[in-house]
Amino acid sequence: MLIKLPKASDCPESDVTPESFYLSRRSLLGGALAGIAASSLPRWANAVEASRYADVEAGRAPNWFTEKLPSTHWQAITVKDEAITPFKDATHYNNFYEFGTGKDDPATNAGSLKTEPWSVVIDGEVAKPGRYALEDFMKPYQLEERIYRLRCVEAWSMVIPWIGFPISALLKQVGPTSKAKYIRFETLQDPKSMPGQRSSFGLIDWPYVEGLRLDEAMNPLAILAVGMYGRELPNQNGAPLRLVVPWKYGFKSVKSIVRISLVSEQPKTTWQSIAADEYGFYANVNPTVDHPRWTQARERRLPSGLFSPNVRETQMFNGYADEVASLYTDLDLRKNY
Repeated sequence: MLIKLPKASDCPESDVTPESFYLSRRSLLGGALAGIAASSLPRWANAVEASRYADVEAGRAPNWFTEKLPSTHWQAITVKDEAITPFKDATHYNNFYEFGTGKDDPATNAGSLKTEPWSVVIDGEVAKPGRYALEDFMKPYQLEERIYRLRCVEAWSMVIPWIGFPISALLKQVGPTSKAKYIRFETLQDPKSMPGQRSSFGLIDWPYVEGLRLDEAMNPLAILAVGMYGRELPNQNGAPLRLVVPWKYGFKSVKSIVRISLVSEQPKTTWQSIAADEYGFYANVNPTVDHPRWTQARERRLPSGLFSPNVRETQMFNGYADEVASLYTDLDLRKNY
């Protein structure tokens, strides 16, 4: 049974973007667009904006994405004085174990993933459960470009221009009940198209599962992404729908999502189940709490090489402390890593 989401009514930008971001946009909006509200740009300007990443490979965007792209709010959030990671690095250096354990395995093997048709199940403690065709799931939302830092738990990092919408907008649509305390995300399980799920790397009990506290999911920085670099998501980066939580280590941002559940108890996540002493539920970027096998105080920003390692100090909450630190005021971040 297909249940269509109702159309979202127009809402002010402050509903989806923190007021502090808007008031400080000179530090958040880069280049010539610093003083321009992207929503006021004509449609032709938005189309030009989508092609500004010169090294992007052409994709095969679904119709619903192509139709939404011209009205995208470009550079809704960006970073100051940090170069965007080249598209080739962002799409050919990945952790996506469903397609293999090597960094280049996802780009090599993810062509087998079929993203059309695609559906997303919404269930659990929610007023409007159902199975949604992705094109219907996406109808209520205006796309935004969010240029975020991405920090891997392995101590490498990137800066990526995502395209998506705030999770808070989804939650307003589906109506969590009073019992909902957490949100659980589940990725596709399809060994036929995902060779990593049928490999000898048997530590993972598929499907891949991640989760957030409900207040974390409601934070305006947390988004569901459907694109990057002005185009749809490549398969190896989590097509057609993935989570992006920029103040947390990258393994939290589950890819190729097929189920979103509102639950009353903290979900047991994949890496927490495998090695709880190394990968906790919160996974907040924290330079003062080392991984048992390496320091988290520094990171290697890609692109990086033997003679130009591009190492930098890691920022608390990956540089987003002003926006998210209040979520953890009463939490010991050493115990709740």
